[in-house]
Amino acid sequence: MPGTDKGMDKASTTRRDLLQMAAAGGAAAGLFGGMGMTTSALAAEMGRSEKPLKAAFSNAGLQATWCAQGKQAAEFWGKLFNVEVTWFDGQLDAVKQRAAIDNMASQKWDFVAIQAFGIGTLTQPVQKMIDAGTPVIDMDTLIAPLDQINVHSFLAPDNEFMGASVTQALCNAIGGKGKVIMTQGALGHTGAQGRAKGFNSVIKQFPNIEVLDTQPADWDVSKTARLWETYLTKYSQIDAAFFHNDDMALAAYNIMKARNRTNILIGGVDAMPPAIQAVSEGRMFATVRNPSCRIHGGAIVAGVAAVVGGEKSGQGIPKNVVTDGPVVTKANAAGMQWMEDHFLI
Repeated sequence: MPGTDKGMDKASTTRRDLLQMAAAGGAAAGLFGGMGMTTSALAAEMGRSEKPLKAAFSNAGLQATWCAQGKQAAEFWGKLFNVEVTWFDGQLDAVKQRAAIDNMASQKWDFVAIQAFGIGTLTQPVQKMIDAGTPVIDMDTLIAPLDQINVHSFLAPDNEFMGASVTQALCNAIGGKGKVIMTQGALGHTGAQGRAKGFNSVIKQFPNIEVLDTQPADWDVSKTARLWETYLTKYSQIDAAFFHNDDMALAAYNIMKARNRTNILIGGVDAMPPAIQAVSEGRMFATVRNPSCRIHGGAIVAGVAAVVGGEKSGQGIPKNVVTDGPVVTKANAAGMQWMEDHFLI
């Protein structure tokens, strides 16, 4: 039974102690030297690299809070595992991210992790790195279909589940009838495509719900605000709105508040701290966690396991790792915030 095996408890305690000491760097090395344990043994125990590894990361754009949190998580886990992380910002622009990844591909890295702004936009420079023997971890959205590019692994949430679960919550809350709007992310982003698919799969079950609009806002809060200024002028009745991320949801809420239209139920995706607070306070109805910390931190662990442990794609690590995250309600909001504070989900 769990918790009854003293040997297991002792091993897990020792492992936690080792992790804390690993994070302490030189101090830990000195301590373990005194105990007769070498830095090499410590590294082997933790899967941590004895020598510093160099990793290159890029995500869609640090203007997005989800991406900014992911950078913090990658750097946090990088310090634990002795990885120096260099960032190449996608700037929420496919052309700018492509230039950044071309630059990345001209340099040598122990491993690389990338969230593409759009599918198919980075294939050539990523293939160049793969051909050079660099493990490339794909995060959150497909760089290219997995049968077309040999990435080390793809760490991503179930986007269709996320879109469907929040949409279902909204539809239930309005009694299965009314008028709704979906504001999409970037249409070339496979995560956004999955969220739209989830939304549509639920909406088709409610014949008394009318979808007024589904335009994309490309994760851009300014574009979202402009769209919603138009919607609130055009439509006297909007019962609920589903947004492909929380940043866009909260940007639209500000417009709704200014127009005295806060009766519209709002659902988002990502469960970022401002959205968790908004759910707790009732400004947002629901969000679902897209685990940025688990994805970016997991990319660090996957890269180190590949380089230090010799883990092979499709053998030691599955080609597709589904990173799960729950729907966030008032009941679990505080715990979700704590886990994010410590880069755990």
